[in-house]
Amino acid sequence: MERLTPILMLMGSNLFMTYAWYGHLKDLKGKPLLVAIVLSWGVAFLEYCLQVPGNRIGFQYFTLSQLKVIQEIITMCVFALFAFVYMNERITLDYLWAGLCLVGAAYFMFRNVRSGA
Repeated sequence: MERLTPILMLMGSNLFMTYAWYGHLKDLKGKPLLVAIVLSWGVAFLEYCLQVPGNRIGFQYFTLSQLKVIQEIITMCVFALFAFVYMNERITLDYLWAGLCLVGAAYFMFRNVRSGA
């Protein structure tokens, strides 16, 4: 369960990050750029409130490279869901191909990990 905590925190962090980066394209498109920047910074603050402790906790169980690959996998999954559900974008086969590349990245980063280690 301890290894799951940082992953859950990074998932929450990524939800905030994705919204901070792209949510303004839908929700604040008619607002001045400065308003979008300030509101996105506020959302990004919430992201950092989960991301920093998530990475600190995760670094007790994973290497830096493993944490980065975990984060990239989470990013692609969250982004695909966000793009489809919130932004009403089509999900294409390119998401599958990108996902397969991330499977390869995860394989190489975790292939020498022994179970129970």
